[in-house]
Amino acid sequence: MLKTKTALTTLTTSFMAVTALSGAAMAQSTTLTMLVDNASHTIAISEALVEAYEAENPDVNIEIETRPGGGEGDNIVKTRLATGQMTDIFWYNSGSLLQALAPQQTLVDLSDEPFMDRIMDSFKQVVSAGEGVYGVPTRPAEAGGIFYNRTIYEDLGLEVPQTWDEFMANNEAIKAAGIPAVIQTYGEPWTSQVLLLADYYNVQNAVPDFAEQYTAGQAKFASTPAALRGFEYLKEVHEGGYMNEDVGAARYEDGLRMLAEGEGAHYPMITFAIPALSEGYPEQIEDVGFFALPAAEAEDTGLTVWMPAGFYIPQTSSNIDAAKQFLDFVASPEGCQVQSEAVAVNGPYLIEGCELPDDVAAPVEDLLPYFENGNNAPALEFLSPIKGPILEQLTVEVGSGFREPADAAALYDEDVRKQAQQLGLEGW
Repeated sequence: MLKTKTALTTLTTSFMAVTALSGAAMAQSTTLTMLVDNASHTIAISEALVEAYEAENPDVNIEIETRPGGGEGDNIVKTRLATGQMTDIFWYNSGSLLQALAPQQTLVDLSDEPFMDRIMDSFKQVVSAGEGVYGVPTRPAEAGGIFYNRTIYEDLGLEVPQTWDEFMANNEAIKAAGIPAVIQTYGEPWTSQVLLLADYYNVQNAVPDFAEQYTAGQAKFASTPAALRGFEYLKEVHEGGYMNEDVGAARYEDGLRMLAEGEGAHYPMITFAIPALSEGYPEQIEDVGFFALPAAEAEDTGLTVWMPAGFYIPQTSSNIDAAKQFLDFVASPEGCQVQSEAVAVNGPYLIEGCELPDDVAAPVEDLLPYFENGNNAPALEFLSPIKGPILEQLTVEVGSGFREPADAAALYDEDVRKQAQQLGLEGW
């Protein structure tokens, strides 16, 4: 009996010890999952943040998954949220695309978290829905406009254009020199939208309340000449014969290479490309410049600003507290420093206490005056919750000469109407 009791005590003690060890191990090890898009700079930033965080928190492991960008990636995010299969943390757009995720029903509200006090209001505005705030910025503020090759400009004696007519005159001179003047990469259709979307500062300058009227269903692209102009720009560039011959197959990475290596002069793009340019073409990055999409009149030209993407936590996560701690790290000066060391900085951070390094790339230097002189405004997708999903198809069609600008604008207005109704907006 005693032997049995001893054996039972020993077994119980061993079991308790194993249980205690197992419990300690469980308490000391948390695995978080993270979904990010497959752009090279996104992966580099995510991996750097994870590595730095794990170094400070050895009890936490973060596993990174990647997904495609553009519409395919949007569908993956929506599907995983709808089916409860989203990772603990995910990287996604702010602004109208975020609104399409129904954040009040799918994401964790971060508005009461102390670290949100460090986030600038301009960013909170584009990750808010109702009373909730749902994300922290993953990068500095960005802008849409025209990257250009400085060497080509210097060789041809060109100056940075202040008006659309000057831009087209530069294109003609570059074409005459046997160089593709405007790089387009329709192999990745999302890149085709930039020439239109980057014109929004100029639209707002002409129609100051366009975003408000647009959201209320009162202003349309087809019936607002300033908004229609973006579609017309695509047609004019196509008809001028300024684009690269492989426009239908060329992809985003091809566009960056052509720009950096001087195989093309202009690349309409958002400045989130600066890290990829700096990393992929360190010897040529100082040959790359940037300017805002020119308006009809020089005094009207300004910069269209893109708010950065954010990290979000789905309500279905089983590790919400641990995920919040990681976001606290991201939204800190230390998190900014990790990002600055991982990839080239492409604009001002939107987190209190974060500073730009002294050695920012040349395109960033071109970008900063627009912030200093106040000639900038958020892109339409950050002022309105509406952005139709077929815009990239329409801009490819107009830019390829298959559809007239007015027709594309009317189709886009109809696409937007469907989304506005899905969002339950009044006036539609």
